[in-house]
Amino acid sequence: MKDVRLKDQYERPLRDLRISVIDQCNFRCSYCMPKEIFGDDYPFMSEGELLSFQEIVALAKQFTKLGVEKIRITGGEPLMRKNVSQLVEQLADLKGIHDIGMTTNGVYLVKHAQALKEAGLKRVNVSLDALSNAVFQEMTGRNTKVDAVLRGIDAAIRADLEVKVNMVVKKGVNDNEITPLAAYCKKKGITLRFIEFMDVGQTNGWNFSKVVTKKEIYEQLQHIAPLVPMEKAYFGEVASRYRYQGSNVEVGFISSISETFCSSCTRARISADGKLFTCLFAETGYDLRKLIRSTASMDDIGKHIEDIWKRRTDRYSEERTEETARNRRKIEMSYIGG
Repeated sequence: MKDVRLKDQYERPLRDLRISVIDQCNFRCSYCMPKEIFGDDYPFMSEGELLSFQEIVALAKQFTKLGVEKIRITGGEPLMRKNVSQLVEQLADLKGIHDIGMTTNGVYLVKHAQALKEAGLKRVNVSLDALSNAVFQEMTGRNTKVDAVLRGIDAAIRADLEVKVNMVVKKGVNDNEITPLAAYCKKKGITLRFIEFMDVGQTNGWNFSKVVTKKEIYEQLQHIAPLVPMEKAYFGEVASRYRYQGSNVEVGFISSISETFCSSCTRARISADGKLFTCLFAETGYDLRKLIRSTASMDDIGKHIEDIWKRRTDRYSEERTEETARNRRKIEMSYIGG
């Protein structure tokens, strides 16, 4: 049977949609929202600039018609958006959506995990870059203690949400936390995904010398147990997956620097103010908020989205050099939603 799904110029289907619901965060992680740039007086978006829940759902419906099956809610910190469980409930009702996840720093899960589960959320990816309070606070730019995140993880588990932990590794900062965090997640039966430090945006001070590669992390994990490779679960899966020998506990690697995966990228992103981005490393987006607040019909907006994806040629990670990393004016991670 012929595959009739919408595809871009490199035959990559549109399958995943990441929706940022707010650009604010309670942390100031150095790789995403460094406190030196995002100070107390930083002008975050007003409520009127953010897409409303009604607008988000209307746009998401158009994406489902084009093949999107999975939605991930992001930020900023998405749980800082009021009543976000109501949005999850509305998205879960969309025909064709099989999976709704959320990326969060975990602090507010103690309060919201149960409501999110009842609304239809299936998974949370909790950002946690260290178990040591000193290193954690250096990474997050705040005085919050690690226990606040660990309590959120436990709340998510109690609510029967699938939990994965995401660790961004920076050389000389938190690379000595790889083994402790891996041991913690293995004991808890939680998948840990290691993310190579990426050159998203212009403010995180990225260069190749600060990257701890998949190969280096993999070698450290051998001290816990040998790793057994696992097959990709679906086309476009970002993480290279392994399990610890003698265990069903998984560990994954998101290696945008050392082993790129542009060739199978199926993700589109909508920023909190309604701009569509076809790559995490994009320089510009397409203004859907302006369209949805105009007299354009939803069918016309859907056709516009279809045309954007058909023209898509992004493969930045495969083309990355020191020069492009330094000179390309990329959108900040906190704005685009990671």
